[in-house]
Amino acid sequence: MNTAIIIINVLCFLYLELQGSTENAGFMLAHGAMFAPLVVDHGQYYRLVTSVFMHFGVSHLMNNMLVLFVLGDNLERALGHVKYLIFYLLCGVGANLVSMTVNLMMGSLSVGAGASGAIFGVVGGLVYAVGVNRGRLEDLTSRQLGVMILLTLYHGFTSMNIDNAAHIGGLAAGILLGILLYRKPRRYMGYGI
Repeated sequence: MNTAIIIINVLCFLYLELQGSTENAGFMLAHGAMFAPLVVDHGQYYRLVTSVFMHFGVSHLMNNMLVLFVLGDNLERALGHVKYLIFYLLCGVGANLVSMTVNLMMGSLSVGAGASGAIFGVVGGLVYAVGVNRGRLEDLTSRQLGVMILLTLYHGFTSMNIDNAAHIGGLAAGILLGILLYRKPRRYMGYGI
C-alpha cells in the first residue's frame, strides 16, 4: 500500500505538471489544493484529501516521497494494508483540519498542498508503535525516530513556506490513530506435549 501511495503521488504530480505548473499557487488552487475559505465558506471538503496528493514542485515531491519510502513500510507492516491506508488518509485530513484552523485563527490564508501532514502522521504512528515495543520496531529505534522528528521540525521552523501546523497536526493525529489502530503482536507461548 505504501508503494501504491507513492506511485499515486508521483502520477498526480506528473499529471499536474503536464497541465501547467505545480509551482503556481493559482494553478494548484484550481486543481484541488487546500484553501480554508473554499472549504469553510463553499463546502469544498474534497480539498482536505486532494491536497494530500499534490506537491509544489519536484523537490517538494521528492523530499516527501523519500521520507514516506523510508518509514511507511514499517508502519504498514505493523498495521496491515487496509488499516495503513485508512490511517494515512485520516492523518492527511487531520493535518489539513489543524492547518486550516490555525490559518483561520491567525488570518493567514495560504494555498496548501503536500503529503507531509500525512507523513508526519506516519511518524506519529511509529512513535506510538516503537514506544509500545520498548523502543524498537523491526530495525527502527526510538532514538532514530526522535532524531528524524527533531531534524524535520527544525527544517520546518527555519524554512519559508512550510506549514508547521499541518506537520504538528499530522504528528498528533498519527499518535492518536496509532493508539486506536495499532495492536502489539502477542507472543505465542506454545507448550510441548
